[in-house]
Amino acid sequence: MLDLAMRGESARETAAQLLVAPDGLVELSLADAREVVGFMHPKRLRRGTVFIQQGESTQVDAMMLVLEGEVTVEYEVASNDEPMVVSIMGPGSLIGEMGLLDGSPRSATCIAATDLAVAVLTRDALLRMIDECPDVAARLLLTISRRVSDRLRETSRKLRTFAQLSRALQQELDAVHSVNQRLLGVGPASG
Repeated sequence: MLDLAMRGESARETAAQLLVAPDGLVELSLADAREVVGFMHPKRLRRGTVFIQQGESTQVDAMMLVLEGEVTVEYEVASNDEPMVVSIMGPGSLIGEMGLLDGSPRSATCIAATDLAVAVLTRDALLRMIDECPDVAARLLLTISRRVSDRLRETSRKLRTFAQLSRALQQELDAVHSVNQRLLGVGPASG
């Protein structure tokens, strides 16, 4: 059972409530969340700790529930670019659901912006949950899948918006280029 910082039942109950909070897995019942929390273990991370590195798959496949503190999520477009902060997550936030499911390289870097207390659900613990509490595990996996699906839909919506913006910018650049060519007396064939 989860014993967060030796605080016993009240800590496990707080973790369960955070798990079903709006930033967590709101579709789970509180009873389901209590079962899930029983398969998690506590972990403390110091401020500045990089605990998930974009592109790496060597770390433990796990999902973390932020109990206390804040996490900065950064995304690096190219290896020589400055990372871009895409999110700051606090208590009740879940981190690493995709890695828990598929073990693929991490899609972003997560850094402890403050000292952190997290509850960790490893893939091994999830497999144990599937054996011991298959109904709860099924609801958990369905809820995580729905959450990942929602993120994918949101990303697709953003990509459509960026594509529209890119087309509009390209049309503007083409128009400016055309005007510049006419002003300079350069025809399209001589360009």
